[in-house]
Amino acid sequence: MSDPSRLRKLVEEIRALEDRLREGGGPKRIERQHSQGKLTARERIDGLIDPGGGFLEIGLLLAYDQYDGNAPGVGVVTGIGEVCGRPVVIVANDATVKAGSWWPETIPKMLRAQEIAMRCRVPIIYLVDSAGINLPYQGGVFPGKYGASRLFYYNSIMRHYLDVPQISAVMGQCIAGGAYLPALSDVIVMVEGTSFMGLGGPNLVKGATGQDVEGEVLGGAATHNRISGVAHYEVPDDEACLEKIRDLVSDLPPARLPPPVDEPRAPARAAEQAYQLIPQDHRQPYEVEAVLETFLDAGRFEEFQAGYAPEMLTAVSRLAGRRVGVITNRRGMFKDTKGGRPRFGGIIYADSAEKVAYFMDMCDRQKIPLLYVQDVSGFMVGTEAEHSGIIRAGARMVEAMSVARVPKIVLTIGHASGAGYYAMAGQGFDPDFIFTWPTGRMGVMEGASAVRAVHGRKIDQARSEGIPVDAETTAEMEATQAEYDRTLDARYAAARGYVDAIIAPEETRDVLDLALRTALENPAPHIGAFTLPDDA
Repeated sequence: MSDPSRLRKLVEEIRALEDRLREGGGPKRIERQHSQGKLTARERIDGLIDPGGGFLEIGLLLAYDQYDGNAPGVGVVTGIGEVCGRPVVIVANDATVKAGSWWPETIPKMLRAQEIAMRCRVPIIYLVDSAGINLPYQGGVFPGKYGASRLFYYNSIMRHYLDVPQISAVMGQCIAGGAYLPALSDVIVMVEGTSFMGLGGPNLVKGATGQDVEGEVLGGAATHNRISGVAHYEVPDDEACLEKIRDLVSDLPPARLPPPVDEPRAPARAAEQAYQLIPQDHRQPYEVEAVLETFLDAGRFEEFQAGYAPEMLTAVSRLAGRRVGVITNRRGMFKDTKGGRPRFGGIIYADSAEKVAYFMDMCDRQKIPLLYVQDVSGFMVGTEAEHSGIIRAGARMVEAMSVARVPKIVLTIGHASGAGYYAMAGQGFDPDFIFTWPTGRMGVMEGASAVRAVHGRKIDQARSEGIPVDAETTAEMEATQAEYDRTLDARYAAARGYVDAIIAPEETRDVLDLALRTALENPAPHIGAFTLPDDA
């Protein structure tokens, strides 16, 4: 076993970053929120979800490395929690961050939450407390196909076609176009004295019409519950609001979650062992079966075509009692069962692509959700690979993955490189959820390969002459390697929304379990967020 410091060090660094981001605008702004008689976004979520239940946060690191660090969480908390025993998506504006206003990245973060609700057919709850568009950045928020208006389009699709319940609680400001978010929900709850909803606030009304009016009269809870009829429930404080939401969720039609196939079994290995199993150097081999044993149920692992194309592992297993079809890459060197040259683990060959495609088709027919555990460096290249028909086989694998109607969940534990990342349910293919360990590395190629591609001629020339590479080229090579290391880091991917969350080994089983249970709420095809059931 290897030195555990690499994975553990990365987990500690990411947890420190996440702790800082969860502080939102900091203690002073949190205290200001409390002085206004309001809970913070995270306190509201804690009060809403079931006691002892977890909250799977989505997109916490989004844009953390932008705006000089002044937009933690881009002003909104999104994720999945259990309310009254059923999974729900939660979107909560964080008013401690620039009054909960919308940054350019706030919109895709909220859209991702809506897409999870649509794809999985689970209720979505909006805890609204936002000043609207962050005006200095309006060019990145207001216009465009995926600008703020897309939120309201998704609202409407959920209401009219997908039957996804939407509950909005206006627990602070809700101004201008942002007011359409609750207005297009099924139910609106407002809090006496602290909530305001209006297309324009008192200052805008004064400037536009010359009319002096107080916010409570213009768009407070009493106004919208007793005069305009826009809202549906009026409650005295945040705590009562959260209790009302729980009541509303409890009255929704029963969830369609199927029972587990088997009684859950604890994993064969403690999650802590993953820290020793993952090698210090990401290029080194390890036993992926042992890694799987840290989060899958013990004793229920049936490998499919174990003796064929062994560099790819396919198996039907159990996760907390529910069947999952596991697809992963083995690392190391493997004997070619056809008598050819040894094969590299982490590389997809023509016959391994065909094996995986057949397995995915089988799982799809048997309604077995798919779990992709990525550590893939790409497809094999070269004359032999091309003559084997790898392009056709790779396309077959991509197609089988694309059209599978069962839930698809991705966990990256190592490389996610090249077209192999695509074929293993990359984000562009709409997996239901995509997570990564801190060791995940997402990119077209590794830095060493990029250095070789860019500077190979000079490297070869220096080698042939028996001299070192010149200082200028060496500096360029080091800069290229450093830039690739930065952009291949899991934090870089999370900051740009390429993954839903970075998770630690000890969190993996619970996170995958909640994600799987959420995805299984939808019995319809899992192909795009707008796909309707066959009997619709």
